[in-house]
Amino acid sequence: MIQDYDVSEPLDTDFYRVFSDIPEADRAAWHTARGFVEEIWPTINEAWENADYPLERVRRMGELGLLNDGVAGDGLRTLSPLAAGLVTMEVSRGDGSLGTIIAIQGGLALRTIALHGSPAQKARWLVPVERAEELAAFALTEPLHGSDSVALETTAVPDADGWVINGTKKWIGHGLGGAVTIVWARVPSDNPEHRGGPVRGFLVPQDTPGYSAEVLTGKMALRSVHQTRITLDNVRVPEDAVLPGTQSFADTSTVLYATRLGVAWSALGHAVACYEAALNYSRQRVQFGRPLTQSQIVQERLTQMLSDIISMQMHCKHLAELDARGELDPVMASMAKYTCTRKARAVASLARDMMGANGVLLENHVIRHLIDMEAVHTYEGTESIQALLIGRRITGESAFR
Repeated sequence: MIQDYDVSEPLDTDFYRVFSDIPEADRAAWHTARGFVEEIWPTINEAWENADYPLERVRRMGELGLLNDGVAGDGLRTLSPLAAGLVTMEVSRGDGSLGTIIAIQGGLALRTIALHGSPAQKARWLVPVERAEELAAFALTEPLHGSDSVALETTAVPDADGWVINGTKKWIGHGLGGAVTIVWARVPSDNPEHRGGPVRGFLVPQDTPGYSAEVLTGKMALRSVHQTRITLDNVRVPEDAVLPGTQSFADTSTVLYATRLGVAWSALGHAVACYEAALNYSRQRVQFGRPLTQSQIVQERLTQMLSDIISMQMHCKHLAELDARGELDPVMASMAKYTCTRKARAVASLARDMMGANGVLLENHVIRHLIDMEAVHTYEGTESIQALLIGRRITGESAFR
């Protein structure tokens, strides 16, 4: 039987010493995330297999300050871009579902309120959301509009008491059982350039009449976080529900761009987990009278995996440094996601293959990451969308239409 590896003492994958000189505060945040992964490690596979969503883990991340994702605001325990990335990497190394929760709660919901909320909205929501005292959702994607989310059809129409919202959203984390959902909707406009109306964000309490949500079933990736389908049927919210900083889809994009680099960090965490599991397995597994580590092809594959991880590390750290200096370009974040999710999928596939039939068993800690990477590769903009964003920068020509 292959013995489980000790997650509290991970392998040294920093072959180029990319992280050898990081500030102590950033290293402390990283170690806090590592300690959290050690806490939950014994039940990660069980929760994933049963599609359980243990909310106590989300609360615990809030207590530990792991949900901030680099968002600044009054009362927040703001992480540097590097610390935020390292936390996402480490949590994803343990459980990709919880890495996704950082993106939902911190990267999308918390960041939207911090960037676009009124002083009163920030005072009400920032600290409770960061600490997971209140769960928040970010509702942009719709059943018919994923990659073309700019074409969203949900509407918000003003009336004497505020706004009336109608529409349907899909793939929304924390859309059920939380406190508030940030709903992106089109509002009426006489300007033909708005093509159906400008887009604004609304804070919608989940107990508002007309708001209903159901958990999507049959989801085979990121099983320990629930995504929902939300229906908004004449949902009435007051005037002060609108986020004043949202005037167009460009304001939505500022949130998405800022969160996209976190997806690259998450992919790095998945890749590291697969590499560690594969190396641990190959040291113990004996075939043809010798450990797999004595096989030339196994050594070559481990080298390939580590090479990809080093590349991902350099992408992520460099862009975190640019972000800290205010020099991160949105298309750079697209390149990081494009590169890192592709490489993480390759690492996971190699690790699974190295384990043979045992690679499909949850107990060997690869198949879960391989399947989860299919979702990570897709959300926050598919590979094709990222390629088109990068291609537009390269050529000066848009291929979106």
